[in-house]
Amino acid sequence: MNDRLKTLSKGIIDVSPLMIPVVPFGIIYGVIGMELGLSAYMTFGMSIIVFGGASQIVLLQLFSGGASSLVTITSVGAVNSRHLLYGAVFSEYLSHLKLTWKIILSYVLIDQAFAVSNSYFKENRNDNYKHYHLLGAGFTCWTIWQISTILGIVLGSVVPDELGLSFTISLTFLALLINDFRKFKNVIVMLVSGIVATIGYNTVPFQAYIIVAAISALLVATLLTLINLKKK
Repeated sequence: MNDRLKTLSKGIIDVSPLMIPVVPFGIIYGVIGMELGLSAYMTFGMSIIVFGGASQIVLLQLFSGGASSLVTITSVGAVNSRHLLYGAVFSEYLSHLKLTWKIILSYVLIDQAFAVSNSYFKENRNDNYKHYHLLGAGFTCWTIWQISTILGIVLGSVVPDELGLSFTISLTFLALLINDFRKFKNVIVMLVSGIVATIGYNTVPFQAYIIVAAISALLVATLLTLINLKKK
C-alpha cells in the first residue's frame, strides 16, 4: 500500500466512529424536507450544494417559518461561518497545495473531518501526503450524509403528515448541545440565545430572530471569556 492510499485509509478509519450520529441526523433532515413540501430533488440537491447538517436544518426551519430569502441566506452563512476558522487553522498545513486541491478539501471540510484531521496534522507535520487524510475523512462524511439524506427522503414520502416530525429539528440541536451543558458559562450563553430567539420570533422584523439571537449569545460569550481571563 503506497503512502497516499495509506493516509487516505487512515482518514476513513479515524472519522468512521463519528458517523454514527450523522446517520439519524441526515435521515431527519430528509424526512423534514419532504414534510415541508420540498421535492426529493430539492432536498437531495441541498445536501450536495450546501453540505452542512446544521445549516440545512436552519434553512428548513426558516423556510417553514416564512423568512425572507435574505434572512435565510444570511442565517445559513452565519451558521457556516465556523468553516472559515477551520480553513484558517488548516492553512498552516495545506497552504502549499494547488488551488484545485484547496477547493476540493474546502468542500469536504466539515466538523467531523476537521476534528480528526486536525489531530492527525499536528502529529504528522512532515507527512507530504497528510492532505489525503482530510480527503478520506471528508468524503466519508459526504458519502454517509448523502446516503442518510436519501433514506430520509424515502421515509419522508411514506410517513404520514399527522406525525409532525418537524419537532425533531429542536431535538436534533438539543442533542448536539448535550456535552456543552457541563459548563455553567455555556448554559448561560444557551439561555440567552434561547430567550432572545423566543422573544424575537414574533417581534424581530423579517424573521431575523436567529441572527439577533446568535449575535446576542456571541456578545455574552465574549463578555464571560473576558471576565474569566481577568480572574486568571
